[in-house]
Amino acid sequence: MHPAPPSPSGVHTEPATRHAAAERHPPPDTHTPADRYAELFEAVQRAGVFADSKTFPDCAPLGAPEQILSAYRQACTAPGFDLAAFAAAHFAPQRPALASHADAPAQDLRGHIDALWDALTRHPGQHPHRGSLLALPHPYVVPGGRFVEMYYWDSYFTMLGLAASGRTQLLHAMTDNFAYLIERFGHVPNGTRTYYLSRSQPPLFACMAELCEGCGGQGALRYLPQLQREHAFWMDGADTLAPGHVHRRAVRLADGALLNRYWDDRDQPREEAWREDVATAAAAPQRPAAEVFRDLRAAAESGWDFSSRWLDAPPAGSDRLQALATIRTTRILPVDLNALLHKLESRIAHLAAQAGDDTTARRHQALADARRTAMDRWLWNEEAGAWLDLDWPEQRPRPALNAATATPLFTRTASAAQARRLADTLARRLLMPGGLATTEQCSAEQWDRPNGWAPLQWIAAEGLAAYGLSALAGEIRTRWLRTVQAVYGREHRLVEKYELHAHPEAVGGSGGEYPLQDGFGWTNGVTRQWL
Repeated sequence: MHPAPPSPSGVHTEPATRHAAAERHPPPDTHTPADRYAELFEAVQRAGVFADSKTFPDCAPLGAPEQILSAYRQACTAPGFDLAAFAAAHFAPQRPALASHADAPAQDLRGHIDALWDALTRHPGQHPHRGSLLALPHPYVVPGGRFVEMYYWDSYFTMLGLAASGRTQLLHAMTDNFAYLIERFGHVPNGTRTYYLSRSQPPLFACMAELCEGCGGQGALRYLPQLQREHAFWMDGADTLAPGHVHRRAVRLADGALLNRYWDDRDQPREEAWREDVATAAAAPQRPAAEVFRDLRAAAESGWDFSSRWLDAPPAGSDRLQALATIRTTRILPVDLNALLHKLESRIAHLAAQAGDDTTARRHQALADARRTAMDRWLWNEEAGAWLDLDWPEQRPRPALNAATATPLFTRTASAAQARRLADTLARRLLMPGGLATTEQCSAEQWDRPNGWAPLQWIAAEGLAAYGLSALAGEIRTRWLRTVQAVYGREHRLVEKYELHAHPEAVGGSGGEYPLQDGFGWTNGVTRQWL
């Protein structure tokens, strides 16, 4: 069910029951899988019944969850109990979103991407009963591979490709889905699973609303209530914070400046990576496990899961697990999050003024101005010629440069002078033969060198272009497209990330806690928009 076509004024003429479709489809369980299945969940994950930790929390139960748990409790102590057989009898795994293509496709890259949209589109009527998948009112595009639900920041970059492919009705439907999620839950969850409800992802709904409006959909003003509610989610508790204090995602610095961090409301292992998180916490015996779990979850909210960006310097000779156990996400005030919140505050101010709500407009413009001042004071580093993340308890910058430094260009937060300095820094320190590097650090994590990611290419190139720095913007675009085309020409697929070697040697990316995935939503979207 697509949203109704816009009226000549640009406002949809849908009835007030535009979200009724979500209520007609089977609702998700009201609990996360770990909460619902208790010791059964832990037993399945600990035993590695499924090779991928994400498989079990995504399964659809084949009966009432309460009855399954009761049956397990009655059977689990019996001699010869077979846990894997029990799981197979009571749960149905979800199929991967897209199978790999072994044969050369008939289409060129542009045609291949256009043909992928239908393969990656899901419809509410197809939702399984009683599982962890959240009900949505409209169709949506999933990233691909093991990611068979809608993700927050992935979707904005996917929607860029829908616009370029002329799939504007699907783009409008996805924007309405995100508005629905904010109305239903008070924020956009990381992804549309019950186990993602305790966190969000980089706040790009304001960008989605602009894109929707620019593609003939309803005006961004229609989404002003949801934009305000999303802002309230990120700023919860901020108004009463004293200097040097924090609450959830809000941090009041010693000088009274207010900035934000990533967070998660839960401090248990991520359900989709339960075994991995338990092992990581065990590698840090000197730290409370709950603290490690929270920092892992907060990094997942950032979308950069995982990266040296969030880690303390690992001990010499440490392995991946030991390095990851030094994660400190909640101590860090990230450049990208604060730039996107500046964009959100500025956009609310503009739309509120357009609606004649001068009080809201003035308040949010003041918030945006104060955030820009705080970012200049705490995050801009003149010596580095870049925006750097801040370790807020130590009140010192994190010296390692990463591609999030370009986000203030994308959000129009930077000054012209800062943009010029940053362009020189990017060209000197992060530009690689295949595109813009994620960080300067090579590691076993996927959000580090040698990998590059489509959303980071888009944010940097579009941000540079907005400040007239077209030469470097064009170089990033050209190098990225050559990387994607080289792998497509050889392997006939698009993937979630790429190693940014010289183009004939370009390959899919590596590292992290799961294998490279095909699909792939944001790669398709950015590539299709730039072709």
